[in-house]
Amino acid sequence: MGFKVAIPLLDYVPSSQNQRVAGFEQPGDEQPRIYSAEFMSSSEEMNGLIWAAYYQIFHEQQMLASNRQLFLESQLLAGQITVQSFIRGLLLSDSFRRLNYECNNNYRFVELCIQRVLGRNVYDEREKLAWSIVLATKGLQGFVDELLNTEEYLENFSEHTVPYQRRRILPQRTKGDLPFARMARYGTDYRDQLPSPWMVRKPFNLREFMRSSNWPVVSWLFGTLIVLIVSFYVSIYLGILPTLGGY
Repeated sequence: MGFKVAIPLLDYVPSSQNQRVAGFEQPGDEQPRIYSAEFMSSSEEMNGLIWAAYYQIFHEQQMLASNRQLFLESQLLAGQITVQSFIRGLLLSDSFRRLNYECNNNYRFVELCIQRVLGRNVYDEREKLAWSIVLATKGLQGFVDELLNTEEYLENFSEHTVPYQRRRILPQRTKGDLPFARMARYGTDYRDQLPSPWMVRKPFNLREFMRSSNWPVVSWLFGTLIVLIVSFYVSIYLGILPTLGGY
């Protein structure tokens, strides 16, 4: 009888990022608003927390009514689950799987989840590889469970706080890091397969047109058009159709 041995998370070295430095700056408009169920008592405040959770996990690109998880919302409002469990439910929902997991490779999906769940960028390629191994061996559910149970997540967000992009703005800078919500959710390998927008018009290239045209189809279309034109004028000549402008 064989035994399954869990593969430990591959070691990686954290790099210097803003969120690893203690901050003493005064809160401002550029600082993230923290939504924690510990300090919210009214249903209106909890609805704001739920909206913040959707925005953090789905971002504005996927904020659709069809992506709402009403059962999870009712459980959270009733106090039956924690914010951490609500985040887990969103990550494992069919909508998130379809819009983010199925259309990305494992490396891009890991990068996306670390941004949205841990509130930071990946440290390096080795960290992406480490979490990609977890995703490949334990599946989406195992990957989400491990990510939400990391010491980093529990230390920064615990069970009650909606994740947010940590320390995007430093007081010594005129501009902060780009918000994760403005970054494309697709990797370059997937984006390269997408068709060009119909509004983007490329200049006509005769050589490219001659090379890429389906000449049997083009010949058939031209032949059909010529036959229709000839038949039209022959019909007029024989009196089958009235002449143009006639009564």
